Amino acid sequence: MLNRPLSKVITISFYVEGYNRAEFQEFRGEHAMNTEEIMELALRLAGLKKIPEDSAIYVSGDNIRKVLFGIDAGVPELLLAKQQGYDAVIAHHPQGGTAITRFHQVFKRHIQQMVAVGIPIEEARKAVEKRLKELEVEAHTRNYGHAVDVARLLKMPYMNIHTPLDEVGRRIMSEKVDSRIREDSTVRDVVSALEELPEFKNAVTQIKIRLGKAENPAGKVVVSHGAGTNGGYEIATTYFKYGIGTVVYIHIRPGDLEKLKAENRGNLIITGHIASDSVGINPLIQELEKRNVSVKRIGIVPS
Repeated sequence: MLNRPLSKVITISFYVEGYNRAEFQEFRGEHAMNTEEIMELALRLAGLKKIPEDSAIYVSGDNIRKVLFGIDAGVPELLLAKQQGYDAVIAHHPQGGTAITRFHQVFKRHIQQMVAVGIPIEEARKAVEKRLKELEVEAHTRNYGHAVDVARLLKMPYMNIHTPLDEVGRRIMSEKVDSRIREDSTVRDVVSALEELPEFKNAVTQIKIRLGKAENPAGKVVVSHGAGTNGGYEIATTYFKYGIGTVVYIHIRPGDLEKLKAENRGNLIITGHIASDSVGINPLIQELEKRNVSVKRIGIVPS
């Protein structure tokens, strides 16, 4: 958690179109930012009060005016930043420390998303259980200290912001779908609505209907995102069981997709990992730029 009071922010409101999605009434001076202020800003955009387990400040820093920001940013990016005079490196995905070893904890956010659309809490917990255990076991394979130690040796401020920005992206995608979908809408209409977002227009990948047909009724649509990783077979099939017609994931494992196809129930749209992550990252970059912080994107689809 943060060790000092949050900055003064009176209002936050999200917009459906464009990237002026966050409206802050707060001080915007010419001063450089620090790593804690950047993390606070991300939390405010997401409507979160504390840093989730998959996000962290690895090396704190002040006087940040020039940032290298990547979806993945490890040792090569740290060396590049040092060589080219950047003040900090921000990664989206977890790069070390407890952001890796406790990553599985944010997967529990699927429970609250499922309960919010009417799924009984015990059913939601059951749907999450298998993948949650897998993620906890997988964390033991990761080298959680490597990139962080390099950042310390380089004296390079270093952080990652994962769930807060995925939550921003989830809200943006959900708002876009809600604004376009009616009772008689089809799965194709859901795809068309999402394709209006600039990141999907600019991406190399395309949004895919992986389960169901384009002409199928969309029914009730859920954008399942912002909980560490996709919910796989168990969460998608639980959504379908409780009346959700179309689930939107940003990616899925092939084995999970095959299980869903065998059941042949519901519609599954896959939006693409990097484009979808970029939907949530770009609003933070825009807010940093408003505060006179120069940001260089690596691997982030532009808006």
